Amino acid sequence: MGIAAETQFHVLAVDDSLIDRKLIEKLLKTSSFQVTAVDSGSKALEFLGLQEEEQRNHHPQETEVNLIITDYSMPGMTGYDLLRKIKESSSLKDIPVVIMSSENIPSRINRCLEEGAEDFFLKPVQLSDVNKLRPHLLGSRTLLEI
Repeated sequence: MGIAAETQFHVLAVDDSLIDRKLIEKLLKTSSFQVTAVDSGSKALEFLGLQEEEQRNHHPQETEVNLIITDYSMPGMTGYDLLRKIKESSSLKDIPVVIMSSENIPSRINRCLEEGAEDFFLKPVQLSDVNKLRPHLLGSRTLLEI
């Protein structure tokens, strides 16, 4: 029981909508996740230590992230673009990524899953969706410990 209390998984939530960001943050915290919420793909990359060329010698990521959940439709960098950058990075590619969208477009969903997304949630995200995240987290944690 002590191990479960100490192992708090850290989720990076990315959404340009303040309301959606607060909702996913609340759902994740209700499920005992540690949450860092940012409002853009570029801020997510900055948090992960994967900045643009001119800022690359900045500080490396100090907090371990066990999963990233991101909105698909965001100005500037879409969730799909963020997914691709994460999967192209040798240091970040093993972090599971889940995409969220209010639009149910099968071709978009398939493209994200083919590019390496673990899952695709339709908004509004529900507590039952958040509960589906655990196997992805535990799976990544188990692989890292082997």
